[in-house]
Amino acid sequence: MRDRLPMAQGMYDPANEHDNCGIGFVANIKGIKSKEIVRRGLEVLVNMTHRGAESSDNKSGDGAGILMQMPDSFFKGLVPGLGFDLPSVGKYGSGLVFLPRNGKDALACIEELNSQLESEGLILIGYRDVPVDNRALGDIARSNEPMIRQIFVGGDYEQDLLERKLYIARKVTEGKIRNSSLKQKSHFYIVSLSSKVFIYKGMLTPGQLGEYFLDLQHPEISSAIALVHSRFSTNTFPTWDLAQPFRMIAHNGEINTIKGNRLWMEAREGLLESDLFGDDLKKLFPVIEPGKSDSASLDNVLEFLFMTGRSLPHALTMLIPESWNDKNPIPPSLKAYYEYHSTIMEPWDGPASILFSDGRYIGGTLDRNGLRPSRYVITKNDMIVMGSEVGVQVFPPDEIVKKGRLRPGKLLLVDTQLGIIIPDEETKSQLSRLHPYENWLKENRIRLDDIKVKQRVSSSLGNKFDIYLKAFGYNKEDVEQIIFPMATSANEPIGSMGNDTPMAALSAKPQRLFSYFRQLFAQVTNPAIDPIRESLVMALTSYIGSVSKNLLIETPAQCRSIKFTSPVVTNTDLGKIKDFRREEFSHVTLPMTFKLKDGGRGLRTALDAICVAAAKAVDEGNNYIILSDRDISAEMAAIPSLLATSAVHHHLVRAKKRMQVGLIIETGEAREVMHFALLLGYGASVINPYLCFASIDEMVKLGKIKMGYDEARENYIKAVDKGLMKILSKMGISTLRSYHGAQLFEAVGLAGEVIDNYFTGTPSRIGGVGFDELAREAQMFHEAAFDEMSEEGLLDSFGVYSFRKYGEKHAWNPETVGLLQWATSENDYLKFKEYSRRVDEDNRSPLFLRGLLKLKEAKPIDINEVEPPEVIMKRFVTGAMSYGSISKEAHEVLALAMNKIGGRSNTGEGGEDAGRFKSNARSAIKQVASGRFGVTNNYLVNADELQIKIAQGAKPGEGGQLPGYKVDKVIAGLRNSTPGITLISPPPHHDIYSIEDLAQLIFDLKCTNPRARVSVKLVSENGVGTVAAGVAKAHADLIVISGTEGGTGASPVSSIKHAGLPVELGLAEVQQTLVLNNLRGRVKLQCDGQLKTGLDVIKMALMGAEEYGFATSSLVVLGCIMMRK
Repeated sequence: MRDRLPMAQGMYDPANEHDNCGIGFVANIKGIKSKEIVRRGLEVLVNMTHRGAESSDNKSGDGAGILMQMPDSFFKGLVPGLGFDLPSVGKYGSGLVFLPRNGKDALACIEELNSQLESEGLILIGYRDVPVDNRALGDIARSNEPMIRQIFVGGDYEQDLLERKLYIARKVTEGKIRNSSLKQKSHFYIVSLSSKVFIYKGMLTPGQLGEYFLDLQHPEISSAIALVHSRFSTNTFPTWDLAQPFRMIAHNGEINTIKGNRLWMEAREGLLESDLFGDDLKKLFPVIEPGKSDSASLDNVLEFLFMTGRSLPHALTMLIPESWNDKNPIPPSLKAYYEYHSTIMEPWDGPASILFSDGRYIGGTLDRNGLRPSRYVITKNDMIVMGSEVGVQVFPPDEIVKKGRLRPGKLLLVDTQLGIIIPDEETKSQLSRLHPYENWLKENRIRLDDIKVKQRVSSSLGNKFDIYLKAFGYNKEDVEQIIFPMATSANEPIGSMGNDTPMAALSAKPQRLFSYFRQLFAQVTNPAIDPIRESLVMALTSYIGSVSKNLLIETPAQCRSIKFTSPVVTNTDLGKIKDFRREEFSHVTLPMTFKLKDGGRGLRTALDAICVAAAKAVDEGNNYIILSDRDISAEMAAIPSLLATSAVHHHLVRAKKRMQVGLIIETGEAREVMHFALLLGYGASVINPYLCFASIDEMVKLGKIKMGYDEARENYIKAVDKGLMKILSKMGISTLRSYHGAQLFEAVGLAGEVIDNYFTGTPSRIGGVGFDELAREAQMFHEAAFDEMSEEGLLDSFGVYSFRKYGEKHAWNPETVGLLQWATSENDYLKFKEYSRRVDEDNRSPLFLRGLLKLKEAKPIDINEVEPPEVIMKRFVTGAMSYGSISKEAHEVLALAMNKIGGRSNTGEGGEDAGRFKSNARSAIKQVASGRFGVTNNYLVNADELQIKIAQGAKPGEGGQLPGYKVDKVIAGLRNSTPGITLISPPPHHDIYSIEDLAQLIFDLKCTNPRARVSVKLVSENGVGTVAAGVAKAHADLIVISGTEGGTGASPVSSIKHAGLPVELGLAEVQQTLVLNNLRGRVKLQCDGQLKTGLDVIKMALMGAEEYGFATSSLVVLGCIMMRK
């Protein structure tokens, strides 16, 4: 047997695996058990085969399973031949156990399980070898097939107590085996252990489930419920334990905030107490089993909340609440219920359709966005069928009583004991009356506006202003191109033409720590969302104060907190918080400074001291900590605010003290939207950017900003809030409570000593600068600020956003632009070689990661053995730039040129004039983007390649936009729109919310144009390899990996500079993951991202690419002057 997933290797990390699926259930509302329910459940499963997938052998399923009520009569008919009898139903528990094939390891697992059952006062009745037929299994599934045994356990307890004891025995056994030295311990798994439900599942296709488990063919097996799941995984590795249903749920979707959810749950464990479990509660820790999927983690927490006393609907609405902001018209009592619970449990956010059952109740719920479908049918004979789509069961029309679908955030519940369907309104009305939540909030929740101001805090820093600007690394671009437009327009500034500067670790200029991190974003396996058009579900609400005590009880004290509607607080608001005095509200301020002369050692010492002081502050009863860098001096430099925040956050999590305290960051360092996102993502509750406010104040006083300070400051805060919502929405996240502490970033260029100690769990794959270098960079800014020779009030222009002669290096600079335009306009090959030498020399400085790579020496071969130029050029494509974003002439010239050399041009997402379809100006690649602009049957059938754009390098997770003034009559006609109307593509394709949806679109496009190959465009990020594996399994012909450096389109500057990864990392990960999955032969790989020379192409080829895209360089050749605006 092999391990269930390969170990992390190269660029591949099993933690990045995703899955999507099909789910459904069949139930008799009156609770009447029958074989028919089981049979229909299996039919529902088979009818969702297209929502599952197979491994590279095309026979090993990604996973399928069925959950049913305990089939008591069936089991009692079997046991006489096994030599034991079973007690009455409800007095015994049973379940399947997956065991290693290694006999010694299997025996050790059995003995451990038996021992824990005995410890809980339970009686082992016996085991049964489960009859299976593995002839239909694929080679991959068979190679990892576990030994499967069924256990029967008795105990003289009432049923709920028996359930709790079975739960403890299972959890303790799992932990003991997980921590053992058994070689095949990863193959041990208890599928279920319950007196109420029974689960059959495995690494099977939907059609194989009923054939593999012979029990399911038996005429006596019966149930009133059958909950089924078909899995589509992004990998091809057999993982029997990750098949669903889990113990309580079948989940179709993705928990985007899973890192943070897991971390917060770990932090809560130190506070938990339960009357039901008493001292046994600690046996259940960790609540979340390590190394499992996001769905498994959700099931772990749901089961824990259920077992500790909450009902299934109560637990589910805590974990996956519907939207309850002011735009959502729900009853005040229900809104109070949700707000109360939001102070003690952050939402598990992401697209989710969840079906659940505890044996009596069965039902379903959707996330607040409703991005996974669930439809149901109710028949005259009291049967209800729910599934991921219509048609999973077919009934004559005259038998159907009702058809419907679950709506976003709503819940449907069937009580098979009472024989009724309980609608969403009734369930939630009952939940909202469990406690007087409205009164509790009125008496305990404090709004920031309700706290009286004792003294207004000035925004000005007086004579410290210029020093602080330099000490925190400000430059003219920060003030004029970032803060100024945010303060005057209440919007984040827009840039264009990609990012051609070196990443932080490669730059010769000192960097802020923020610059070493990149945003993650959703693509394919879950959708980005639109923060403007879906504002109903968005919220930036946060709380500090008594944010959480014991999750397992509900008291008024749980919501004793201050409510913030934005994570950015003014100086005066921070003053309110500092001066606030009330029972259970106290704070301590800790300085974020270190001794300048002590360098890296001093930085480490200061961080350790802050962490110790923070833990002590919690022990002394403080419920919020202010980390401040206001008190810098010539001797004391500021610790990077992100480093201090994450260090304290992780230290308190490890000490089980994080839930007792909020973190307020008072910093002069944060000014860009990305800075705020990072601080929040690594644990900050609220942030006071006092130096930004001082900068705005100064610009108002100097007359540069033509409005009052208060208005300009509020504009800046609005711009940050809008930018934060856009960053959240890129990951498909709706609420700041979910994003808080979720660490949805990758570090690029930081050493392991920094990541492991202070950014635990953050992906960082290439190493880089360590503590001493970070300290030195902080020192460089600080020394420049306190240098007596420094010119007062004069800020440097670092040239990050625009080329400056002595500023940051740019790949596209006057010399390289001029050389390329000269060489191509004059058809001067020698001048092109000069251009190539200059670009390659710049790259060796280096500018991009590939500049660190050298070609190995090898024995030359005859030039005649190399592909001739006319064949090589067929591998070249131009970027997807739409007519409208560029002129008609430029769009057509690109097509003419590529057709002439045998390459391919790309329409972009704006359609194409049908008059070009039969001419040399025809674009071979027709793009299908989220807005579907210009997409018609005629457009599709006139393509050699149909490209599904999931993301673009300039702004991954966002949609394209064409301003209304550019939309003339011709462009509007091509895009099937109206002249003068701004055209905005939504962030997601609204028919691609999951990997199986993508497979459907690929299938549809191939049916429309069988001659065309279908490509899928992705953007480089951590985990893109597993996404690409899913795309290959969805039958794409080509996968495009775009680097964050590329992109010619207009985009928020935070996306240009901080979203996505270099193409080298994404391409290498995709290549390695596809090879590891035995999928590389199914697809071709194309890449783009600031490719300029033959050496760039060679390096991309060596990393796995077969085709190469050029966008910016194509425009430069056409005469683009690179204004970057």
